[in-house]
Amino acid sequence: MEITEHRTTNERHSTFYRACGPDNGPLIIMTHGWPELSISWRHQLAYLGDRGYRAIAPDMRGYGASSLYSEHAAYAQKEIVQDMVDLIDSLGREKAVWIGHDWGSPVAWNMALHHPERVAAVASLCVPFGFSGHPKDLEYAINRELYPADEYPAGQWDYQLFYYENFAAAQKEMEDNPERVVKLLFRKGDATGEGQIASTALTRKNGGWFTPLGGVPDVPIDYDVVTDQDVAIYAKHLSENGFFGPNSWYVNGDANQAYFDKKPDHTLTMPALFVHATYDYVCDTTNTGFAEPMRQLCQTLSEHRLNCGHWMAQEKPQELNDILSQWLDNEASYPAA
Repeated sequence: MEITEHRTTNERHSTFYRACGPDNGPLIIMTHGWPELSISWRHQLAYLGDRGYRAIAPDMRGYGASSLYSEHAAYAQKEIVQDMVDLIDSLGREKAVWIGHDWGSPVAWNMALHHPERVAAVASLCVPFGFSGHPKDLEYAINRELYPADEYPAGQWDYQLFYYENFAAAQKEMEDNPERVVKLLFRKGDATGEGQIASTALTRKNGGWFTPLGGVPDVPIDYDVVTDQDVAIYAKHLSENGFFGPNSWYVNGDANQAYFDKKPDHTLTMPALFVHATYDYVCDTTNTGFAEPMRQLCQTLSEHRLNCGHWMAQEKPQELNDILSQWLDNEASYPAA
């Protein structure tokens, strides 16, 4: 089934989105992370659309063909979640199943927390529920056997603190060659990273993501994750829009925590799904307690695991689609028309 392009605009924001499936099909909205686009869900859009769902994937705020802003505060979770409320309103729908990945996961989880009446069920890839604040509060998500506190105080999350301390430097080194950044980031995962120090744990010590390398290295495309066309689309938009918006998602920790804490009860009662990535060594749910708050707070939680890296929806599309299909049909009780 064809994937079509759309836009919804109101006085506060404009959202571009891709869609597939019948207009009246049960609605699924998928929110991407950093530094991605709606095309990150291309395999799920086609699959879910063919199954009779109305599957939608927006370019999130600061990305692609959606609105850009020049203030860090514009990229706080409260603003982004409101974009999603506006989106579902524009579709004339009351509820959707929300599926998030990476920074799109807190968006899906916050929809479930702050707008449960708009959420039939919620799913997340790689990033569990229970954290929406500052990276300094991620101690429970660090494997201290691998990252001793005296040497790696922020563990594998060190790169996030680099955004707070050297935002302009982080932005510049990525904007120097967005195509190389895309090729370097979008790679499959494997077991060779197990027990190894992640490069993200050294970002502040090295003075940047790529400083020790003399700039962004030029690596071959990993065709197990992306195609030449995918890389070209990612690189085009990141070159045109820059990294200010995408990187600003990282520097709203205090505002995001305050937003999270506006709800005194963080319990989620709707069906929830979490898919672990075994070879995701930053969002590590295998060797840390990163997923534990989610297990306490989600009353109806299903968990699955894929042996893949962080870019799950692109690296293991068929396996993920099978998990989503089974969960939608059974635990979520959200069958297609």
